[in-house]
Amino acid sequence: MEYDVKGNLREVLGLLPEGVRLVAISKFHPNEYIEAAYEEGQRVFGESHEQELSRKVESLPKDIEWHFIGHLQTNKVKYIAPYIAMIEAVDSLKLLKEINKQAAKHDRVIKVLLELHIAAEETKYGLTLDACRQLLEEGEWKEMKNVQICGLMMMASHVDDQHQIASEFDTAARFFDEVKAKYFADCPAFCERSWGMSHDYQLAVQHGSTMVRVGTTIFGPRVY
Repeated sequence: MEYDVKGNLREVLGLLPEGVRLVAISKFHPNEYIEAAYEEGQRVFGESHEQELSRKVESLPKDIEWHFIGHLQTNKVKYIAPYIAMIEAVDSLKLLKEINKQAAKHDRVIKVLLELHIAAEETKYGLTLDACRQLLEEGEWKEMKNVQICGLMMMASHVDDQHQIASEFDTAARFFDEVKAKYFADCPAFCERSWGMSHDYQLAVQHGSTMVRVGTTIFGPRVY
């Protein structure tokens, strides 16, 4: 294999403090790259296209924990509901309700993260802090028995300004503390702060992240 997936993976893991989990972003990468990471002990992988993911689920080891990252359309939920471990980017009540509905059909509880839109970039999805407060305050989620809200997820602005990125991570961390205290104080499962990607994950772990999403640094440039 021309790309040293195992070496890269070891390097990334070596930089993560205890208590921070790695989601290896394997979308657009071939099975053999995932298998190489798997052989090194990696079990959590992130994908963002339902058809590609379903092919990989069929052909790769069954103990892989698949996370759906990126924007998920409500009409695609039913395809991944039988097996997905976590949906990392819930950006609307409508999507949350659909996940609950489809999970119930398979008698499953699907873990989710609420996606925050903090970056000043229009291209990003997610709930504003006020919209997230409103969703939690209205409380419909409390009736949903087949989803479990496990924390928050966000993407920082794609800029070189480290201060801006750190500031956005800090905003997310403060917001996590706010909603944890108000809505999830008695819920140990609400513990994930998923921020940090290939270009900023080291900064993210300094600013409260418990879960980083790293792809290119491990697998190299994507093969489209």
